[in-house]
Amino acid sequence: MTPAALADLVRSTAVDVLTSRGLDTAVLPETVTVERPRNPEHGDYATNLALQIGRRLGVNPRELAGWLAEALATRQGVAAAEVAGPGFLNLRLAADAQGQIVREVRAAGENYGRGARYAGLKVNLEFVSANPTGPIHLGGTRWAAVGDALGRVLAAQGAEVTREYYFNDAGAQIDRFVRSLVAAAKGEPTPEDGYGGAYIGDIAAEVLRHEPGALDLPEAERDETFRRVGVGLMFEQIKKSLHDFGTDFDVYFHEDSLHKSGAVERSVEELKKHGHLYEADGAWWLRSSEFGDDKDRVVIKSDGAPAYIAGDIAYLRDKRERGFDLCIYMLGADHHGYVARLKAVAAAFDDDPNVVEVLIGQMVNLVKDGKPVRMSKRAGTVVTLEDLVEAVGVDAARYSLIRSSVDSSVDIDLDLLVKRSNENPVFYVQYAHARISSVLRAAKDLGIPVDVDLDDVDFGLLAHEREGDLIRTLGEYPKIVASAAELREPHRVARYLETLATAYHKFYDTCRVLPQGDEPATPLTAARLQLCAATRQVLANGLGLLGVSAPERM
Repeated sequence: MTPAALADLVRSTAVDVLTSRGLDTAVLPETVTVERPRNPEHGDYATNLALQIGRRLGVNPRELAGWLAEALATRQGVAAAEVAGPGFLNLRLAADAQGQIVREVRAAGENYGRGARYAGLKVNLEFVSANPTGPIHLGGTRWAAVGDALGRVLAAQGAEVTREYYFNDAGAQIDRFVRSLVAAAKGEPTPEDGYGGAYIGDIAAEVLRHEPGALDLPEAERDETFRRVGVGLMFEQIKKSLHDFGTDFDVYFHEDSLHKSGAVERSVEELKKHGHLYEADGAWWLRSSEFGDDKDRVVIKSDGAPAYIAGDIAYLRDKRERGFDLCIYMLGADHHGYVARLKAVAAAFDDDPNVVEVLIGQMVNLVKDGKPVRMSKRAGTVVTLEDLVEAVGVDAARYSLIRSSVDSSVDIDLDLLVKRSNENPVFYVQYAHARISSVLRAAKDLGIPVDVDLDDVDFGLLAHEREGDLIRTLGEYPKIVASAAELREPHRVARYLETLATAYHKFYDTCRVLPQGDEPATPLTAARLQLCAATRQVLANGLGLLGVSAPERM
């Protein structure tokens, strides 16, 4: 019996109890909350349903809990139901009922933990979107890992996710990039406001290889050549770095296309038409303060040039016109103002501000030998995606960046992430998967089948305390994935996997799985092998959502 099935049983029992006593069943929540108590001695699961609805029914919650306990104790699969405190209800499941979780995992395989909560929802997930003026830095690397994982988690709940990279190929930063390339090609020092680092010299040399006469062209043509070729080369390097990191995008959207297509101008005119833009001091302003922003924003500057928000306005409108129901933006720590700003833009188009969600990520700090790591050989002033991967590998880099909530800064200990020990969280989880794979290979060598008819397995034999804890942990996985999707927090999957790995290691150290010597395999052997296989499946499913490999040998 899974936690979801138990919640349904508690609710249906409550309907029967209330009906039999002439009480209103309308007070019952649609979904009953059933959770594992912190203290295992209190039972396998607990619910506060009686506390939730008792007073609304005019019934003492503890008395109501007693009625529910009496009825639940007679239900198949429930071994015991006890009242605790002011009205909590502690439940213990029969071993065979609890063991059905193993059966469900094995039967569902790769689909275990998936749901349909967001079925039919079209999500535009925009992340990384670093300017094509240099390698991906650590902040962008964090979004590359977290954004990709969030996309996987949302898809696991039925959403149709489009991963999108907003390619900023317009604006002052590109001009600075071009001036830096030209200076490097000439052998001159980096401009005062330019970009440094060895990569600038590398790209400048590549531009000259593609366009040998670029420096001899008139200044405007020269700069345009360095812009066209240099930005293209830089962006290809960015895409390759992201691909090697396990992060790919469905759409690369060019900011410049919004200006060239007239989308910016059309969006501005529409807002003027509806009275949401006004003229002051020679500029056009969005009445964003009327829609929850802290101030009005300049959209068209006094010199007639569009401000940066003009592109944002057209871009959001374009996303909605492409049919996206939800637009998620994943932005850096210095973009807090965008939350209210983008929601105000949606509202100005008479759209629901809730179609916009903005996630803000905090800083990433690297530590080695107890000291901060600040410099990059290639970029000169920042640590890049390539630096991190070179130091610890893709799996450790991704996992370490995903496992913490993005709204908090994170310290990445490079020394820890290269250790092959239980201190290293990614090693700890991956080792659990490899350990189980070793057990299943050993069973095969002994001639003990693992892929068997599940109806022939007696899951009621899994009655040991460690078995029960492991099974209940497996049962939590669908809820974890659902909450990770709902809260946009893929780190919940990583933390769960660490809990699952701990539960498995404790089980394995206590419960012998395979027979020794000339001992024959028993029905308990078969049940424990299925428990091992189910655990390996959930570990693989969870690691897959994080974009981290599940090795069979380590």
